[in-house]
Amino acid sequence: MKLVPVMFFFAIIVSGCASSVVVKEANVQSSSVVMLRKELAARFHDPEFFNAFWGVKIQSLKTGEIIYQKNENKSFMPASNLKLYTTAAALTRLTPEFRYVTKLETDGKTENGILNGNVYLKGSGDPTICGRYNGGNVILTFQQWADSLKAEGINEINGNVIGDHSAFDSSPYGAGWAADYQTDWYAAQIGGIVFNDNCVDMTVIAGDTVGSPAKVTWNPPTKYISVVNETVTTPPDSNPPGYYISFHRNWSSNVVHVSGDFPINQPAWHESISVDDPALYAATVLKEVLVEKGIKVDGMPEDIGSPGAKQDSAGVTTLTTYTSPPLSTIVETINKRSQNLYAEQLFRTMGLVFYGHGDMTTGRYVAYPLYTSWGIDTTRIQMHDGCGLSPDDMVSPATTVSILTAMYRGKYFQPFYESLPIAGVDGSLKYRMKGTAAENNVHAKTGTIEHVSSLSGYVTARDGEVFVFSMMVNHFTVPASLAEKAEDGVCERLASFSRSSSEK
Repeated sequence: MKLVPVMFFFAIIVSGCASSVVVKEANVQSSSVVMLRKELAARFHDPEFFNAFWGVKIQSLKTGEIIYQKNENKSFMPASNLKLYTTAAALTRLTPEFRYVTKLETDGKTENGILNGNVYLKGSGDPTICGRYNGGNVILTFQQWADSLKAEGINEINGNVIGDHSAFDSSPYGAGWAADYQTDWYAAQIGGIVFNDNCVDMTVIAGDTVGSPAKVTWNPPTKYISVVNETVTTPPDSNPPGYYISFHRNWSSNVVHVSGDFPINQPAWHESISVDDPALYAATVLKEVLVEKGIKVDGMPEDIGSPGAKQDSAGVTTLTTYTSPPLSTIVETINKRSQNLYAEQLFRTMGLVFYGHGDMTTGRYVAYPLYTSWGIDTTRIQMHDGCGLSPDDMVSPATTVSILTAMYRGKYFQPFYESLPIAGVDGSLKYRMKGTAAENNVHAKTGTIEHVSSLSGYVTARDGEVFVFSMMVNHFTVPASLAEKAEDGVCERLASFSRSSSEK
C-alpha cells in the first residue's frame, strides 16, 4: 500500500526534473536571442553612422520570430536591392522556363538569290544577344543568321536592314537617371532591341613608344562608332593603378573620346561603353556581318522610326530566329553581376507578355498585384525603374523581407536562391565575408549607389535555422566600405548563431 505514494512522489520528481530541463533549454534559447539582439543593436548604433539612417529587419523563416528590426517600415533608396523585386516577380509570373524569341523578318520575296525587300530585326526585349552566352563571340547570332540566309540561297538583299524596337516604349533611360553617367555600361539604353548589352567593348594598350598615342580597339569592330584618341603612352609605372583612362560620349552621339596617360609597361585596359540608339546599332552590325559573310546589302541600316521603315505587315515572312537561354539563367546574370540593363528589360518584358507592350507602367500592372498577394502595400513603394539606379526608387526593409519570404515559400525559390551572389564565392559578394561562417552560406543581393548601401537575402545559422534579412543604410558620408563591413559583420554573426548556446 505504501508503494503508491512512493511511486507517485518519484513520478513528480522525474516530471519536475524534465520540466526544469525544458525551462532551462528555453532560458538558454531566450538568452542567446537576447544577447544577439544586443549585439545587433550595438552594430547599428555605430557612431560612424550618426548622420545616416539604418533600416533593418531580420526574421526566422522557421518560427517567424523577428530577431531584430530597426526603422523596418521606413522608406529607403534600395539601389540594386530593387532587382530582388524585379527578378522575384518575373520568375513567378513568367516562370523560370520562359525564353525570348527574336526574329529576322522580311516583307519581300526572293528571286534568283536576291531578296527584294527590307529585312527587319524584330526585337522582343531579349538582352542575351551577346558574347556572354556565346563563348565570347558577340556577333555569333548574326553570323548564324547570315549562314541561314545563305543556306536558303539568298546572296543579295535589295533593301534596308531595319531594327524594329517597337516592342518597348521609346524611353531609353529609367526615370531620374542622370546624364553624367550615360557613357557607362551600367546605364546602357533600354529598348526593344538589345545587342552586346547595348555597348561596345573598348580595349586600350600602350603605344609602341613613349609619347605616342595608346592603341584603342573595340569589339565588335563596327563603324557605328568613331573614336577620338587623346591618350598618350607614358614611361613605365611601378605603382598601378596610378593612372586612369577616361571614356566620354556626348548626348545623342556615337563619337567616343578616349583620354589619359597609359604607362608602357601596364596590361590592357578593358571597358564597355554604351551606345546611342541601340536598334540602329544592332542593324548596322547585322548589315556588316551579312556583308562579311558574302551577302550583298544594297540598302542602309535604319531603325523602325526612320521615314519609310515601317513594316508591311500583310506579307511578312520569318527568315530565321534566335531563342534566348531560359529566364533562370538571365535572372542569375541580373542578380550575381547586378546587371542593370537586363533588369530593366525584364521588368518591361512582363508588361509586353501580359499587356502587349513593354514599359514601366505595364510592368507594374503585372508586378504590383503579385506584391499585394504577398502582403505588401504597394502604395508604400516606388519603382521608377527595374534595377535601382533611380534615386526616386523607395522600398522598406520590411517589404524586402516580404519579397524574400514569399519566394522562400513559393514554387520558384530554388532558381531565385541560386541566382543570388554567394558570400566569398561569386558575384558581387565574391570578395566579402571570406574565411568566416558566412562564406559559402549567405545568399544575398548587394546594392550600392552614392550614399546608399544595402544587403538583403538569406543566411543559415549554425544549427540549421534559416534567417531572412534586409539591411539598408542611406545618407552616410563615411566610405562605403564601412557600411559593407557592418553588413558583413551581421551576416557573420547570424551564420555562427545557435539558439542552443549563448556562445558566439
